[in-house]
Amino acid sequence: MAEKIKARVMDARKIKRALHRMATEIIERNRDLSSLVIVGIRTRGIYLGKRVSSMIKELENIKIPVGVLDITLYRDDFSELEAQHMVKKTEIDFSVVDKDILLVDDVLFTGRTIRAAMDSLIDLGRPKSIQLFILIDRGHRELPIRADYVGKFLPTSKREIVQVHLKEIDETDEVLITEPVDTT
Repeated sequence: MAEKIKARVMDARKIKRALHRMATEIIERNRDLSSLVIVGIRTRGIYLGKRVSSMIKELENIKIPVGVLDITLYRDDFSELEAQHMVKKTEIDFSVVDKDILLVDDVLFTGRTIRAAMDSLIDLGRPKSIQLFILIDRGHRELPIRADYVGKFLPTSKREIVQVHLKEIDETDEVLITEPVDTT
């Protein structure tokens, strides 16, 4: 189905500014950065997590480890996705036990992805805390999940689609609101 761009919400400069603000908030809320680790949800959460880790390193001269979480098998709609998605590897080369985990994703919508991510993390061990870092919160929650750090609140209709493009995989940094176009 074709999509039309309704709005360009953020460009590279606005994304960088939001990430920098959130990195500062993370430093302020986590006095002991030695127990903080970042876990990015595949795919764009990984790159956002790496960027935030770099910003914290610049600001505090502390390297925060970044891991990669694949939640495919934890999704409650896995049977629908099974034919379309290939399970990828979780790559966390540090213990999550007694760590303050910064869970990173690009868009928070229903909350089901985050629920699956938390289930996956708990299976790896019992963290001290899990904090949620989201670039775009678009509302429409189906589960009682709220982000601790939000780049931008973006009220949308359920019909609209929020697309986050990051230069690491999409060759540009931007956030778009698109809408399906009926071509029949």
